[in-house]
Amino acid sequence: MKTYLFDLDGTLLDSIELILTSFHHTSRIHLGRELPDEYWLAGVGTPLRTALSRVADSEEELDTLLETYRSFNLDHHDQMARPYPGVVEVVRKLHRYGAKLALVTSKLSTGANRGLRLLDLEEEFAVRVCADDVVHGKPHPEPVLKALAALDARPEEALFIGDSDHDIEAGRAAGVATVAVSWGPFAREKLQAAGPTYWVDTPDEVLSL
Repeated sequence: MKTYLFDLDGTLLDSIELILTSFHHTSRIHLGRELPDEYWLAGVGTPLRTALSRVADSEEELDTLLETYRSFNLDHHDQMARPYPGVVEVVRKLHRYGAKLALVTSKLSTGANRGLRLLDLEEEFAVRVCADDVVHGKPHPEPVLKALAALDARPEEALFIGDSDHDIEAGRAAGVATVAVSWGPFAREKLQAAGPTYWVDTPDEVLSL
């Protein structure tokens, strides 16, 4: 394999607590109620607008929810998010070996770039496909296909590494091999149903693929 596409949250960046706290904060402020973690986790991996549209009664309310979430998330980002152990080293090794690398995330570019700065992987991920770069976000294959086109890479030589069923579904639809990571927030049973090509329990195992 010559091409490695990586999801961000739950794969490279341990930001799940930050994401859930941001959802809960937004829900308390605007909806006056709490929703369980499981409710919000179901939307992790899809664009934020899609996740919050489930609780918004109008486009105007949705815009307000989005503004509150993003403001809180960015204000607390660097204090609450951190790299998963070993992932930065693996990405840097792939970069040194000459692999083609791209970030494929459902975050807007502002948040994605912030995450890469925290990981110190801005140089390694020169190609980034974010929510504001596509019409259809994951699980649609468009983000994966756009990353392949930017890298001038063929699907049969690529791996898409992610933590959610949305990542696996997007990769499969784009014709690339998929890698499910076990260190994200989702149960193995949920990912298994999406049919990943490979499983990895540690970042180093990505190199053996």
